[in-house]
Amino acid sequence: MHLILSHNGIIISVSRKKLDSFKLKLRQFIYHLKKDVFVSENSAIMIILAFCLVLTYSAINSMSRNWTLTERLAAEKKDLELLQVEIDALSLENDYYKSAEYQELSARRHAEKKLPGENMVYLPENSDYAKNKHKAATVVGKSEELSNVDKWLKFLFPKT
Repeated sequence: MHLILSHNGIIISVSRKKLDSFKLKLRQFIYHLKKDVFVSENSAIMIILAFCLVLTYSAINSMSRNWTLTERLAAEKKDLELLQVEIDALSLENDYYKSAEYQELSARRHAEKKLPGENMVYLPENSDYAKNKHKAATVVGKSEELSNVDKWLKFLFPKT
């Protein structure tokens, strides 16, 4: 005798003998769990095991969250330093624009002012060769590159 089961549109044909055999094995497994595993002697061990699993999960979750926040904080500090350098540069540029030297040069350039006895000489625009000849080398600040072990030590034992 065959049984035809339908689940979510899937039709399964199972013989009665296989179904009875499966039911018997399932009942034996449940009996084994009730009589041998879930007994009062093992309950303390299972509670301790469950507590250890929960504790381990929460510790790993906390460490990964802490790592993510530490990396984000380092990136934000780096951005803050870059913005501070930019602010300092703009402040110096502002001070230069306020200086008497710049105001005199600007008046000479734009209003064609000159001191007595001076002659104005207009030069042509620089060529590409002249512009690229003395390009300033960009100085990249050395970022502190830590080894993996040092990163872990810094992460596990932060200096506050």
